[in-house]
Amino acid sequence: MLPAALTTLALMSGLGALPAAHAQFAQVPTPLTEGSTPPPSQAQNADAYRMDAAKHLYGAFRTRIHKGKLPPMMYAVMITEADIDGAGQVTAVRVVRPPAAATEVAPWVVSLIRRAAPYPAPAGMSGGTATWREIWLVDKTGLFQVDALTEGQR
Repeated sequence: MLPAALTTLALMSGLGALPAAHAQFAQVPTPLTEGSTPPPSQAQNADAYRMDAAKHLYGAFRTRIHKGKLPPMMYAVMITEADIDGAGQVTAVRVVRPPAAATEVAPWVVSLIRRAAPYPAPAGMSGGTATWREIWLVDKTGLFQVDALTEGQR
């Protein structure tokens, strides 16, 4: 797991501070949905909200989505949890399982999650908030799929 200080430093400095960072992970793209508010989610459980959040993320970064089946060996696999408030804003992101070797990917993914906000407001969820848990499958090119919407592997 990345030490908290390194993660914070990397996020504050635009990810350029990571010595092993590859160019494709040095910048977080501007979401294509920036400035728009999605309609509220009617999901009533975590699995249904996971799909809504993943679809929103794909819309925000559709040029970064790996089309088709993923290669047999992924550059990075990680698991995140993001807390989404009643307005669809991200209040916290946790890296539950960091990528094994590609340490530059974790802060990049955290930034992708944050930049894609606002997400569909979890209006149908108990308490009006949601925790979105997702598995990220990231290729060495910087293209990705999330497990909720993956097309599988070759």
